[in-house]
Amino acid sequence: MRHDHSEGGDTPTDGPREPSGPGGPPATEGPSGSGGLPGADDPAFPGRAGHAAASLDVLDREVARCRACPRLVAWREQVGREGRPAYAGWEYWARPVPGYGPADAALLVVGLAPAAHGGNRTGRMFTGDRSGDVLYAALHRLGLASQAEATHRGDGLRLTGVRVTAPVHCAPPANRPTPGERDTCRPWLARELELLRPTVRALVVLGAFGWQAVFPALAAGGWVVPRPRPRFAHGARVRLPARDGGPDLEVFGCYHVSQRNTFTGVLTPEMLTGVLGDAARTAGLPLAP
Repeated sequence: MRHDHSEGGDTPTDGPREPSGPGGPPATEGPSGSGGLPGADDPAFPGRAGHAAASLDVLDREVARCRACPRLVAWREQVGREGRPAYAGWEYWARPVPGYGPADAALLVVGLAPAAHGGNRTGRMFTGDRSGDVLYAALHRLGLASQAEATHRGDGLRLTGVRVTAPVHCAPPANRPTPGERDTCRPWLARELELLRPTVRALVVLGAFGWQAVFPALAAGGWVVPRPRPRFAHGARVRLPARDGGPDLEVFGCYHVSQRNTFTGVLTPEMLTGVLGDAARTAGLPLAP
C-alpha cells in the first residue's frame, strides 16, 4: 500500500475566498526572454537561487517564482485557469508554494507536494484541503498551531516552533512528481534545511516519497546520512549527526496525511499526534497539557 500522497485529496473546504490584489499572489512571471524574471525557467535556477538566499524570507520569494520544471509549470497553471466549481471566484496561486512557519523552527514537517486545489489554490502548504485539516488539527492539539483549520493565507493560522515544507513545491499531475522533478527541486529543500540548522532539532517526514527525497537534501544541508539509507516506516526514527559537530537531528517517519490513509484508518489522529508529539519533545518544544 502506498502511504504517501500530495498535500490533500483536493476535497473542497468551505471558507472565505482568497482576496486578489494587495496581499494576493505576485504577478505571473513569464519565461526568460519574454518579459519575465531571467533564469527562473532554467533547470539550474533552484541551485543558483537557493545557494544565494541569505534568509528563509528570501528563499521563499525565490521558490515562488521558479519555473524550472515545464511539466509542473504547465499543470499548476492549467489547474489555476480551470479551477473547480466549488472554488468559483478564487484567484488560484498557481505557482510554487514556499514553506510556512517561523525562521527559528525547532521542528520541520516535510510532506510531498502541494495539492492541485489545496496549496496550489491558496498559496500555503497544507492549506485548503482535508490533509491540511488533519495535520493542523494535530498540531493544534499539541499546542503548536493557533487553530485547527487552515483555509486561506489570511485565516490567522500561526505555528509555534514548527515549519512545514515539501521536497517538491509545485502541484504535480496525478499527485506524482517525476524523479527528475524531485531532483531539480532538491536545492530548495537543502537550502531550507541549511538555513534552519541553528534551531532545527527534529524532522517529521510524511510518507515514503518524502522520506526518499529528504535524505539527499539532508546530506547537502550538512548532516551525515548513514549508508544504506534508512528504510521508511511509520514510527521510524533515525539520528543524524551534523557534519560540523553541531547538534544532531532526529528524523521521524510518519504515514502521509492523505485522504487515502486517514479515511481508511491507515493513519489515525492518535498515530499522527503520537509521532508529532515525540518529535516536538525531542526538539524541546513545550506542548499543551
